[in-house]
Amino acid sequence: MNPKISVIIVNWRVRKLLEECLRSIYRQADAEEVEVIVVDNDSQDSTSEMLMVQFPQVKSIALAKNKGFAYANNLGIKIASGQLIMLLNPDTVLNDIFFTQVFEYMASNPNAAIVGPLILNNDSSVQASVRRFPDWRSQMLILLKMKNIMPQQKWLANYLIQNFDYQSTAEVDQIMGAAMIIRRSTFDKIGLLDSKYFIWFEEVDFCQRAKKHGLSIKFVPSFSLKHYGGASFEQAPTVAKQLMFNRSMMRYFSKHQPAWQVIILALVLPVNLLLTALYGLYLRARAE
Repeated sequence: MNPKISVIIVNWRVRKLLEECLRSIYRQADAEEVEVIVVDNDSQDSTSEMLMVQFPQVKSIALAKNKGFAYANNLGIKIASGQLIMLLNPDTVLNDIFFTQVFEYMASNPNAAIVGPLILNNDSSVQASVRRFPDWRSQMLILLKMKNIMPQQKWLANYLIQNFDYQSTAEVDQIMGAAMIIRRSTFDKIGLLDSKYFIWFEEVDFCQRAKKHGLSIKFVPSFSLKHYGGASFEQAPTVAKQLMFNRSMMRYFSKHQPAWQVIILALVLPVNLLLTALYGLYLRARAE
């Protein structure tokens, strides 16, 4: 009998957090209902050995090179046998009846193609996980580092949906890639994640493609998890992270928006990298 859900976790150098995540799964999961697949992106931190010793029931794929989030998830999706696929970050902890609630909701809502749960911070406060699709104005302001300086600016506020009701189920544009429950039929209709995204925007692209096919994307707060957030990529240097973000953003706009928007954002990139480098120097000076 195939499992009800396949949970795919892409790991990169967060072995301790991955252990905690897996424990939260197996505290509640029946092995016949939940299949877990871990794809390790060349962590070099004994993740594979830990899995063999502590979680032999996990199906694991160890890559010799970090190929990025989308590529690694696609490997897991290809071998998954569940009718539901959950893409889950390793720096997460599921609530104790998470899967029971997921199965109940998905059985009662057959038209929900992609579902995002309520995501909480470590202190149990709500983590913003729903946004509208990005437009060039909001992304230009983000590139210019205005997100934290003027978050109430109308273009940013519209993109970030700062008044979103995280206590109610809603149809949304996109959900955070840290936790996505996806019907297998969704992949059959729109394909896998775009592996040309190394990190960032792959879930935005996936949700955009789903919407273009008329599929429903739901935010459902009745099941929840905690997300430490950014644990893997906090380890990357500031400028390197910004370059990854910029490449992904430009790919998304090249695929889904007119060329003139791509040109405008491209003109802002040199200023963005200068601001990022200056901020990196500031952080280094403060740490010394």
